[in-house]
Amino acid sequence: MRCTDKTKKFPSKKIFYSRSAALILAISLSITSGCGQEVTIENPYDVYESPRAYGLNTTVNSNSNAAFFAENLCVADNQDKLSGDVTAALSEAAGLFNIKENTLEFGKSIHQRLYPASTTKILTAYTALKHGDLAATATVTEAELQLEEGSTICGLSVGDTVSLEELLYGLMLCSGNDAANVIADLISGSSEEFAKLMNQEALALGATNSHFVNPHGLHHEEHYTTVYDMYLIFQAALQEKQFVTVISSQNHTGMVTNASGETTGKEWVNTNKYVNGEETVPEGIQVIGGKTGTTSAAGYCLVLYSQKAGNIPYISIVYKSDSRENLYLEMTELLEKISK
Repeated sequence: MRCTDKTKKFPSKKIFYSRSAALILAISLSITSGCGQEVTIENPYDVYESPRAYGLNTTVNSNSNAAFFAENLCVADNQDKLSGDVTAALSEAAGLFNIKENTLEFGKSIHQRLYPASTTKILTAYTALKHGDLAATATVTEAELQLEEGSTICGLSVGDTVSLEELLYGLMLCSGNDAANVIADLISGSSEEFAKLMNQEALALGATNSHFVNPHGLHHEEHYTTVYDMYLIFQAALQEKQFVTVISSQNHTGMVTNASGETTGKEWVNTNKYVNGEETVPEGIQVIGGKTGTTSAAGYCLVLYSQKAGNIPYISIVYKSDSRENLYLEMTELLEKISK
C-alpha cells in the first residue's frame, strides 16, 4: 500500500507540518449532518492563511512548499494485506513496512489496539533522548526498584549512580524495568508525569490509537498501542543516532557507581535473538536491532529494524504471538519476504 496522497487521514481533518514543524489542523470544508444531509461551512478554516491567527512563527500560503505530515510515512487503512508466504495464524497482528518507498508490504490487524509489553520502551527511549541529557546522572531509589515479581531488570541497586546513556542500554538490551523507572524519574520526576510526556510525543507522531501509563510496559488495561502506531514511534526513534547505536549492540558493559563510591561494570546482553546470534537471519538481510516484549496479556512481541542489500530499510512488527518460537517463525517469514 503506497503513501500516495501524502496525508494521514483522520475523521474530518487533515494533519500536516510546515517546514518549521508547526502542527496545523485543517477542518474539512463540509460535514454531514445526522440525517445525511451535507452541510457547507460558509467560512471554512483556511490552511494557508489561518496559521497566523494561532501565533505560529511561520507563514504558510499557496506558494509555500509545506511538508505534509505523512510525506515520509506509509499510510495504511484497515484492510489487511496478507501473503501466502507469511503464516497469518502465528500472531494477532503484524506489519512489514518498506521505509524507503513508504509502502506497506504486509499488514494484519495493524490498527487493532493491543498491549505492547516491553516494546513500550522504544517510546521511553525516544522520549528520554528528546528531553534528556545523556551525561545526566541519577541515583537509584528504593521506590524505583519496586516492581512486580518476575520483572525483567538490569540489576540496579539502591544508591547506584548511573548516567542516562548507560540507563538506555540497560533499558533496551536486557529490558530493565528498573532502568525504565529511573529514566522516568530523571526526566520528569515521576513515572506518572513521564507517561504524560510519552503520550504527548506519541500524539505528535500521529499515534492516535495509543495510550501509555508507565515507562516499562508492565500490564495495565489502559496501556495499549497498535502495530501501525508502533511503526510511527519506532521510525521516529530511528532518527536518533544514539538509539540505533544502543539497539544494534549485542552486549554492553554498563558502568555504575555504587553507594560506596566504587565504579563497577554490569554486563547486559541484548534479548533480541537475531542480534545476539540465537536466531538465523535470512540471506541478504541485515538485522540492525529492535525491541522484544512479553507479558501474559500481551503475548510475545517483537519490533525490528532491518536492511536489505545494505541500503533498503524495513520495519517489521509482530504482536501477540502465542509463543517465542512462533514469534520468531513469523518474523523470519517476514524477513524472507524482504529477501525475495
